[in-house]
Amino acid sequence: MPPATSPAEASAADSGWPRVGQREQEDRQWTVASGRWTTLAMSSKPAWQALDESLKAAPPAANRAWDLRPIEQLDHIGAQLLWEHWRHEWPATIELSPQHKAVLDQVAQYTVATPDEPSPSLNDRIREFSHNGPRAMYVMRDFTALVGQLALDLCRLARAPHRGPWRDFSGHLYQFGATALHITALVGLLIGVVLAYLISQQLRQYGAETFVVNILGLSLIRELGPVLAAVLIAGRSGSAITAQIGVMRVTEELDAMRVMGIPHGFRLVMPRVLALAIAMPLISLWTSMAALAGGMLAADAALDISPAYFLSALPRAVPISNLWLAMAKSAVFGILIALIGCYFGMKVKPNTESLGRGTTSSVVTSITAVILVDALFAVLFKGIGFRA
Repeated sequence: MPPATSPAEASAADSGWPRVGQREQEDRQWTVASGRWTTLAMSSKPAWQALDESLKAAPPAANRAWDLRPIEQLDHIGAQLLWEHWRHEWPATIELSPQHKAVLDQVAQYTVATPDEPSPSLNDRIREFSHNGPRAMYVMRDFTALVGQLALDLCRLARAPHRGPWRDFSGHLYQFGATALHITALVGLLIGVVLAYLISQQLRQYGAETFVVNILGLSLIRELGPVLAAVLIAGRSGSAITAQIGVMRVTEELDAMRVMGIPHGFRLVMPRVLALAIAMPLISLWTSMAALAGGMLAADAALDISPAYFLSALPRAVPISNLWLAMAKSAVFGILIALIGCYFGMKVKPNTESLGRGTTSSVVTSITAVILVDALFAVLFKGIGFRA
């Protein structure tokens, strides 16, 4: 074990620490610096903490004078500390020895104060927009090119159906549609139960229990069913589309397809878009049916509305035009989700970090697009599907 430090040795070591004291002289506050202002003396943690506390007690001021004559040693680190504390300006009154002044003069000569960054001007803002603005235009250009290529591929398929990628189409239709039925049915059922219980609490207060059929039917068939199914498919299939195409970019399969003359749009984009355009309305209808089943069971338990009455009153409460509207916008949702997934998959760079970032961007963009398009449908078709 190292020998214990005696109180006399500790006091002798403390006497060499850099210190700052205060004294009043001639109606002026003097700050007196003493000790050894060297790197070695300030290297210990107690010495640095004591110096930091004493410097905070002596902030720079116009009427404060400094006396540096008691300083035993001063190197460039100590001088730099004093110069920074003075905010790169000499005190109005200072007393110091010539050798200390030489060190401080050298530090002051080669220390340049960092100026405050000015606020950006209008010209700077315009220049920044000129650099960042075209990025959104490039995205619009590339996405429009993807949509245009899809239209050309559909014309090519109509002209020669026997050369279409029907095997890829059937595989994607199974993957995006059949394998998603269980999760969409479960979520739809739970949403229907929760919504029916919440509505029943309010309708019971006004004796309007029978209107639960109208509210559940319109909300689930027209809005919640398609949107809920689209959000689930965007997180499930949209991310899978981006990941599949992105992995092909990482493994250079896309480059190999280009070398062999296989068009990306005809073999990769078009089958996925067609599969989701067909599967999405069916998934939306399936989700709405599951939600209505859950709402019907909850209405029977909470409001004593029998399933027979629920099923008989539903066609009268919800016109069939709501179903066609829901399936039409579900097809639009499917096309958007597939296009966005393919776009971000094509933009993946050949590294795993870009693959993860592209998959996340694909899901977020797809969900945002679904909500925006649903709001657009609600505004454009606000007079359709309601009883007069």
